[in-house]
Amino acid sequence: MTAALAAVGALGAPYDATLWLLDRWSDLMTVLADATGAAVLGYGFMHRAFLVGILIAVMAPLIGTFLVHRQLALIGDALAHTAFAGVAVGLFVNAALGTGVSPYLTAVVVAMIAALAIELISEVTNAYNDVSMAIVLSTGFALGAVLISLNAGGLAVGVNQYLFGNLSTVTNENTVLLVGLFAVIALVVGVTYKQLLYVTFDETAARVAGINVRWYNRVVAMLTAMVVVGAMQIMGVILVAAMLVVPVAGAAQLARSFREALLASVILAELAVLVGITLSFYYETTAGGTIVLVAVGVYVVAVLVGKLTSGTDAAVSADSEPTPDEDPAD
Repeated sequence: MTAALAAVGALGAPYDATLWLLDRWSDLMTVLADATGAAVLGYGFMHRAFLVGILIAVMAPLIGTFLVHRQLALIGDALAHTAFAGVAVGLFVNAALGTGVSPYLTAVVVAMIAALAIELISEVTNAYNDVSMAIVLSTGFALGAVLISLNAGGLAVGVNQYLFGNLSTVTNENTVLLVGLFAVIALVVGVTYKQLLYVTFDETAARVAGINVRWYNRVVAMLTAMVVVGAMQIMGVILVAAMLVVPVAGAAQLARSFREALLASVILAELAVLVGITLSFYYETTAGGTIVLVAVGVYVVAVLVGKLTSGTDAAVSADSEPTPDEDPAD
């Protein structure tokens, strides 16, 4: 066993419990495959891919909704490129020193450091967030490119799956890691939801209310880094940021409140992921690219539906306009 597996295995009962749940999930998928005759449900690696996809489709909009409303949509790209540097660090260390460190673990560490760096650069230099994101993005990708160019043990061969995503490389250990990230993200958002909402829509009022705005900004950045690394397994570094933005943008065309937008974005993301993974399997296309194309298609449909709905609502509102003799409250 590699050092990474030993580290994960050291978690003991939670690790074993997660593996047990993965086995039960595979049993369920096998039953569905037998009942429906769907070949896509008959393979172990597809069982893991669907589970990872389902979790990503919850995690990404859960954080992406806050990012889009704060006009921080591009932070996903910045952290994805630094996660690429983290992958390169893991591959380089493994090739040079013969260790068994999982590139996903190093990607989590590097991406979270980068998330803090984005916030710190903005705070220390008073630069706009897009400036700090651009600096971190270019630094991360440059570091990854340099490590790959050193080609210790043929790094360029192994990096493609991280750039573009690969359904067949989603292992049990990587799935356990994603389940852990999902649990942390869901727990933190659940506990800090009101504070995050306050900071998202009115930082000044949040400060007056005694909320530590800087702290919650860092929390959002760190959670974004976790989502990026988790989604990188099937989306790839290049396309991972799309899941933070596209479903949320589509939901904004349909929802009338933040909660509605959050729920709608999860539904749209689930649709894009499940359809995209299925099409990727049958047509042997890149998973990340297929999912993003489906997500964009869903976005276009959401825009059209939103326009039609808003037009209908406007017509109803005009028809129900009170006359001077009527009470608007009625």
